[in-house]
Amino acid sequence: MDWNKISIVGSGLGGLLTAFLLSKEGMDVTVLEKHRKFGGCLQSFQRDRYSFDTGMHYIGSMAPGQPLHNYWKYFGLSDRLDLLKMDENGFDRISYYGTEYPLAQGYDNFKERLLPYFPDEASALNTYTQKLNEIANSHPLYNLELPAGSYSNHYESVLAGSFLSDLSSGIRHPASSIRLADVLAGNNFLYAGNPATTPLSQFGLINHSFISSAWRVKGGSQQIAELLVEGIRCHGGTVLAKKMVAKIERSEEGYIVTTADGDQFESGQVISDIHPEATLKLLHGFTIQKAFRERITSLPNTTSVFSIYLGLKPETFPFLNHNVYHHRSSNVWTDAQFLFMTPPGKEQGIFANTAVIMSPMDFAEVKEWENSDSGAREKNYFVFKAKKAKLLLDAVYKRFPQLKEAVVTIEISTPLTWRDYTGTPEGSMYGIVKDATNPLKTTLFPKTKIPGLYFTGQSVNLHGALGVTIGSVMTCGEILGLPHVLKAIKQLS
Repeated sequence: MDWNKISIVGSGLGGLLTAFLLSKEGMDVTVLEKHRKFGGCLQSFQRDRYSFDTGMHYIGSMAPGQPLHNYWKYFGLSDRLDLLKMDENGFDRISYYGTEYPLAQGYDNFKERLLPYFPDEASALNTYTQKLNEIANSHPLYNLELPAGSYSNHYESVLAGSFLSDLSSGIRHPASSIRLADVLAGNNFLYAGNPATTPLSQFGLINHSFISSAWRVKGGSQQIAELLVEGIRCHGGTVLAKKMVAKIERSEEGYIVTTADGDQFESGQVISDIHPEATLKLLHGFTIQKAFRERITSLPNTTSVFSIYLGLKPETFPFLNHNVYHHRSSNVWTDAQFLFMTPPGKEQGIFANTAVIMSPMDFAEVKEWENSDSGAREKNYFVFKAKKAKLLLDAVYKRFPQLKEAVVTIEISTPLTWRDYTGTPEGSMYGIVKDATNPLKTTLFPKTKIPGLYFTGQSVNLHGALGVTIGSVMTCGEILGLPHVLKAIKQLS
């Protein structure tokens, strides 16, 4: 079997980036996607005349010279995506009790915009931004550098919640008594933050990326998938839709990947862009160490989400070039009420065409319908969805009173929708939980215990555009050699 021939299961961002890089470097790559559209959470969907993104709503560090821009230049994305820079004076707004606290772009600007709310805390804000830069500088791959020796990062075993509490203990807004620590953690839904588990490394890299610069993709993130598929095919790779993988078997010299429609693809190596637990269920005839299987299946997953997608009447609701993370209390880690945003269209004006509302949701709320299929659920499920949507919309309308009269269409999704759409257990948004109290157990590496089988995607390294990009580079580095991969990328960055 030719080890140059590689099958990739799934066409999410991780699968497409991995396929692009390997095909560009001369490998024979075939991507198999179960849906009719490529891209996983990059996909957009239409309802009536309205278009909505599924999962990737904004990205960070895409200014020239910044990490994601440097990586994505190799992938042909940096100069071709239609991007809109978000509000520099507050790309995210943390909302409590009628007050919005801006998280601004640029480190000096970030401090200056928060100082009016915490006027005596310049020192704490300086310490915070210095720590983010320190964390970013300590991560070689974040900076397109080769890790030295047996690299380890001690920030992976420090809790982000503990760092914030120690940094700003007792620091509160003079009028509202909101803590500075709660404002700095107020967008934690972006990374499914949990004070008992979230590592400072994860918190630091994600926030560093967005404070460096924050961007939206005008017209939707589907264009990222389309550009990557175009590039893969241009480099001789194959990308196939409606090819759900049913099983993965060993052959005498490699692998046989069989799809649900009976097609078989022989390859020397296999890369899985789907959830690791789902990957193990596809393996047939393998001797898998019990400890490895138990470790993968026992790892907890991040929370899921309840989402409402709104189509709006023309020229009725203003376009907001920022996100609003609204909280019903100061317990921001566990009591986030909703994230509200108005995605930009290709020709974005001063009015919004759509709005998206997202709220954390545990799978337990829809567990009674877990054995149902999309499009064939019981009536009481739709009653449940409608009631939950009304409660959430009432809260949003209270925050944005003019929105109610602007709504034309409403689409709702639950953790069941997310599970069926992405294939993640219980509709997890960001894959496996990264746990600072046990980083070795919850750190998933691309190279598995099975020769020739690799992982890529959001459970490797970090989730998000930059995290998945670095994870894809790590996966390709296991096959081509990381020095070679980084050299190829840096030549074009």
